[in-house]
Amino acid sequence: MDPTAPDQADTENRLRRLKFRAWHRGTREADYMIGCYFDRHHATWDNAAIAWFERLIDEEDVDIMAWALGTQTVPAEYAGPLMDAMVRLDYVDIPR
Repeated sequence: MDPTAPDQADTENRLRRLKFRAWHRGTREADYMIGCYFDRHHATWDNAAIAWFERLIDEEDVDIMAWALGTQTVPAEYAGPLMDAMVRLDYVDIPR
């Protein structure tokens, strides 16, 4: 076993914190976009993907939403398959 690898409890705690932060952004629009993205994709994330989302979630909501909507260029540090999944917007489920 790799002593530098995060244990399951650590990973679960990180994901719990991320879920809370994803769903408590300050605006309903950001909550749905970022929260639904988290809900749809987090189960498949490895440690690198979790770290990517931890960095992303520290960004301003207006920037994250602009990158996802294509109104601003995605910075190189966030470009790739995880952002590509966010850009698809097929994960947003707005309850009525």
